[in-house]
Amino acid sequence: MKLNPLTPEEENVIIHKGTEAPHTGKYDQFMEAGTYGCKRCGAPLYRSTDKFDAHCGWPSFDDEIQGAVKRIPDADGVRTEIECAKCGAHLGHVFLGEGFTDKDTRHCVNSISLEFIPAKQPAASDTAIFAGGCFWGVEYYMKKIKGVISTEVGYTGGKTDHPGYKDVCAGNTGHYEAIEIVFDPGLTSYETVAKMFFETHDPTQWNHQGPDWGEQYRSAVFYRNEEQKAIVSGLISQLKAKGFKVVTELIPAKKFWKAEDYHQDYYEHKGSTPYCHGYVKRF
Repeated sequence: MKLNPLTPEEENVIIHKGTEAPHTGKYDQFMEAGTYGCKRCGAPLYRSTDKFDAHCGWPSFDDEIQGAVKRIPDADGVRTEIECAKCGAHLGHVFLGEGFTDKDTRHCVNSISLEFIPAKQPAASDTAIFAGGCFWGVEYYMKKIKGVISTEVGYTGGKTDHPGYKDVCAGNTGHYEAIEIVFDPGLTSYETVAKMFFETHDPTQWNHQGPDWGEQYRSAVFYRNEEQKAIVSGLISQLKAKGFKVVTELIPAKKFWKAEDYHQDYYEHKGSTPYCHGYVKRF
């Protein structure tokens, strides 16, 4: 087992079971996302999601990583000491029945016994922009795709800045009702998202979608790069080969304006399902 070298201060706590002064440790009021490992051997001990402020002057956790911490009777015959299960480094003490959290447990740990490992950066994301009729219905289905991080409905492709719903519906701005989808390419692909777009609206309808009529309901893909353009072109070719008279426009991405708040996650808040969109397998 490889052990990290310790300073005299670290050795006093970790080896000789000393205690650092309250409110002096660097992790006392520290709440960043990540994992806390053993200063001596590096073994992961605690998750930041289990950390809470007990106002005691030392880092407090209401749970440990399974099997990482060993509990032993303290030499004072009253308290329970906690050690790193891997190397035996002294961490602090554990207390029960204090009622700080639902788990009713407090691991009171010396900062000097810990080494914080920041959480990994969020996975790289990609963005897709589609217009396929009423943006309420398009969003309803896009949110069902595994790997979609967020959705936002709005307006794009028009000639005015800061368009509003009434102006767009009146046909005064040239905008499309659209949706911007942020997804994790490690969990889904642009092609998968684009297929859902083509299978949850009718790409053969122009200036309307189901019972909704108006130029804001035009079918369009606003591609952000040549790769997205090629993928959508390929899908359109597949649909045309199957006899679908696709009218979906393929347009370079333009400024996307977020719609009013009451349009966001509309069907989720309303508790109903789309009246103008439905899933039809086409690929």
